[in-house]
Amino acid sequence: MATIYTTAQTVPASAFGGFTRMLGDWANGLASYWVRREAIKALRAMNDRELRDIGITRSHIDDAVWGKLDPELGRMR
Repeated sequence: MATIYTTAQTVPASAFGGFTRMLGDWANGLASYWVRREAIKALRAMNDRELRDIGITRSHIDDAVWGKLDPELGRMR
């Protein structure tokens, strides 16, 4: 059996590294925002029956997409 040894090398913190990390976080946040806006647009295009089939109402579309919806709220009785 072969054993592989690796050593973790830490990258020293620098202004450039912090800037690139901040820029990457910003780009990732912007992309997530666009994807969520497209999901909201697609859900708003659905009719009420289709929304009821997936367990949300028209007034809860934004909360469902942004992850703020209580799962018990949409439960049918």
